[in-house]
Amino acid sequence: LCHRPLAGVAKSYFSIIFLLKPNGFSCQQFSITFQQPTDCGVESYFDISSLSCVKCGPNQVNRLACECQTGFRVLVSNGASITCQQCPDANQGVTQDGYGCIHCPGSVGDNGKCQCPKGSVLVEREWNGNPLNEAQCEACNATEPAFSAPDMTGNRCVRCEDSFINSSQSCVCGTSNIQAGGMCFPPNSLPASALSVTSLWFSSFMYSSAAACLLFSNRTACQSLGNMCVMNMHSSSTINNDACGLYNTILSLICDSRRTNLPWLYYGDQLGLASRILQNEPLPVGFSFKGTQKLRAAVYSVRGEFLRWESVGGGNLQLCPDTPTRQQSAFMFGTAYKQSCVLSVSELLNGYPEPVFYDVFLVIQKPQEDKRLLAVPLLNINQQFNGQFTNQGSSMNNWYLTRRLMLVDTLSGREKSLSSSPKVIRVASNIKIGFQLVTNTQKGQVYPPLMTVTYSDILVTDPTTQTVTVSFSLEYTMDQEEARVKTDIALGVLGGVAVVHSLLKTASWKRRIASPLIDLQTIMKFLVFYAGDLANVFFIITVGTGLYWLIFFKAQLFVSVLLPLPAQEERFVVYVGCAFALKTVQFLHKLFVQLSVDIFFIDWERPRSKASKHVEGSGEAKSQASPVSIWRTYFVANEWNEIQTIRKINPTFQVIAVLFFLEVVGFSNLALRDPSSDLHLSPEAYTPPYSLILRYGVASAMWLCIGLIQITFFKVIHERFVEDKIRQFVDLCSISNISVLLLSHRCFGYYIHGRSVHGHADTNMDEMNTNLKREAENLCGQRGLLPNSDTQTFQISITNRLRAQYDRIIEPINWRSGPSRLVDASANPCEQSTNAYHTMNRFLGSVIDHAHREMDYIVKDKLLFERIIGMEFIEPLDKSIFYNDDSHSFADVLFYGNEAVLLIFDTLFFCVVDLGSQNFILAAVLTYLQQLVFRLIRNGMGRRNLASKTLVDKRFLI
Repeated sequence: LCHRPLAGVAKSYFSIIFLLKPNGFSCQQFSITFQQPTDCGVESYFDISSLSCVKCGPNQVNRLACECQTGFRVLVSNGASITCQQCPDANQGVTQDGYGCIHCPGSVGDNGKCQCPKGSVLVEREWNGNPLNEAQCEACNATEPAFSAPDMTGNRCVRCEDSFINSSQSCVCGTSNIQAGGMCFPPNSLPASALSVTSLWFSSFMYSSAAACLLFSNRTACQSLGNMCVMNMHSSSTINNDACGLYNTILSLICDSRRTNLPWLYYGDQLGLASRILQNEPLPVGFSFKGTQKLRAAVYSVRGEFLRWESVGGGNLQLCPDTPTRQQSAFMFGTAYKQSCVLSVSELLNGYPEPVFYDVFLVIQKPQEDKRLLAVPLLNINQQFNGQFTNQGSSMNNWYLTRRLMLVDTLSGREKSLSSSPKVIRVASNIKIGFQLVTNTQKGQVYPPLMTVTYSDILVTDPTTQTVTVSFSLEYTMDQEEARVKTDIALGVLGGVAVVHSLLKTASWKRRIASPLIDLQTIMKFLVFYAGDLANVFFIITVGTGLYWLIFFKAQLFVSVLLPLPAQEERFVVYVGCAFALKTVQFLHKLFVQLSVDIFFIDWERPRSKASKHVEGSGEAKSQASPVSIWRTYFVANEWNEIQTIRKINPTFQVIAVLFFLEVVGFSNLALRDPSSDLHLSPEAYTPPYSLILRYGVASAMWLCIGLIQITFFKVIHERFVEDKIRQFVDLCSISNISVLLLSHRCFGYYIHGRSVHGHADTNMDEMNTNLKREAENLCGQRGLLPNSDTQTFQISITNRLRAQYDRIIEPINWRSGPSRLVDASANPCEQSTNAYHTMNRFLGSVIDHAHREMDYIVKDKLLFERIIGMEFIEPLDKSIFYNDDSHSFADVLFYGNEAVLLIFDTLFFCVVDLGSQNFILAAVLTYLQQLVFRLIRNGMGRRNLASKTLVDKRFLI
């Protein structure tokens, strides 16, 4: 085919209307040596197809190809290089073929060749091919019967194309018709671009560019045709002979040696090659967070002229206006960059009268090696084949990768004239450059980057008011499947452990309520326990995941991990939401248990003397025991009421400290989607979006760290050297001669032995000071329940018989809040409360004193394993069991003993609010209000429960 006459090739070209897709792999390489036109010098020219310098010979000029200088003829040509020789006579011109010199019938043109008037052909040879001594100009007869006109080379008269004759009965194209590519077409008969309007640019230049590219291998014409294919969204069809169809047809017709004149637009000739291109072989260099990825672009005009090389990063691919510093931040490796703005259509029309086209390359330079350029493939979302979009799915196997892009096309939508306002403009509304990290790499290896572009068509109606939203972004991804599998494995293993732990807690709860049956309440209790344990599992996994990405992403030198994309973070957010929801169930359950605990204050005080009381009518004085003061009980009850909501941390300080470190110190900047670990950013610097995983990791770590520091401080310093309210309460019970019985379950609870070693506490100041001094000097017995023991706090497991008697005594009081038919209307409520109080006080005191053989108890230590799993192995059948408890675990019915649950709940509440609002200040305010509300609920309802269960009037609880 390469040796067929040009006319035959042209005839074949104009008859082919179907599309043949070329094999781009045989014509192009993926990488080239980087050269610029300035590198070529005066003896070489810059080949715009191969983008490299080609050396010229003597007496030649280096335009876009090596050509003989004006007045010089080609002496020798081997196809790759030429040799030039000057014509001997200054009045001679160079022949049209460039190989000879001849006298001209007129003047010599600026190009050094003979010139003839329009409609005439230049004759330089006789009919047998012998050269003439002087060239001649012969006019072609454009009318019947000749219908001749100069051929496309201007060397001979040939019958003009039938389209001219059919339209005007001459070789002149009528004024109402359109002439392009050596043919004359009626109006609106040429194929246009994919736009829904007729394009004057396409109808005027598409076929002429195709003809010049095919017949003369004109590089500029080939580039112009390729640009039209780009303007047509790289779309092609087997039915319509559009720009891309002509491009592919020419590519299939010409020889391999001439294909380099055509621009490289397609990767291969079939779909499904994207995976081979993008994920077959990684780049030969590694990337780190200390450098930038350098992109260069070869820039072409719409007419196919090579304009320049440009370094990508100065806003040339970014339509949104911004400072150079911010725009350059897009190309810091690892920085998730996204720039969006709204542009006016009038600004686009004024700023982009003609489209400019870019071939983007990634600069690759190994040490001690030349700089090379890797072609960056393009995924055009708007590309169609036979009317079907090929690149809009997520499956890489269906993609068709291409090359070359434009930003704004205001030219192809012009219908009447090239200077008129376009009917439609096309804008690259979304450009994204993506880098994918090689799995398990330790040296920052990535696969070839992919540039994705989405175009939007805007029907121009009112340019001053119309706008278009555009964006430019860079994203860095890695295969997250391994991390997802590890997370699922951890969730499964820890979830199984949580089930076992919840079953143990349920069995312990069943034993503590002395119920052997598995009923609906048991199932519900198991689900509540499991919710709390599963919340801890989700919390551990999410915090661990957040810290993993925070540490390994920010601290790595050579890139080995990259952050998940926002879409890949959705599963993580679901885990956080599950942790918060389940922890809320556990917290509310704990709160309900604390608000329903049974509590009674046992007063050990006994009357110290008899008081005389005069009996009216008898004239005699009757002896009666002195009453015991109730104020000690009221005082202890008030102290218990005050310690119900104390915690091992200061919640207000916790909120303020976390907010201070995140917003003032700047730890929140660690959650940005960039590799920088700087806590403070310059106002001029680009601020990337936040990573939800990093944001959660920073916030949860900060909250937990400050919380643990507070707990350590209060345990080690404050409670030891300032005050310990839990131990102070136990001391107060001893001084007040008051014991406390707490039943968190039906048959399980806690006992604080507060019986005074002095026998009496209702005394004056002198005696009280004397008693305290004697106790300090070890001149009296010890405070413990058992002789020679200091243990005052116990976990108790009581028998059913003891619990039944306890309920029998308190039952009349409970009836008062029950149905009215159960209430004795004749009974005095105050008298009932008083009687019940004294009865309960005597009963419990006698139990502690071993006065009831059938309700006796024993004192022992818990086994280590019992303490670990929180379950008692021995069931109290005949005797209750008092377990020595030096750890003051009665605080489990207070906020103080549930600090872990409260701290995790506050952490999750703070993080959930922040993930939803992206605002640490709002999260801190709402967390403080949440803490305040639940503290008020715990205080208010706990005070009511205390008054109800201890028979202490709530008016004395202040």
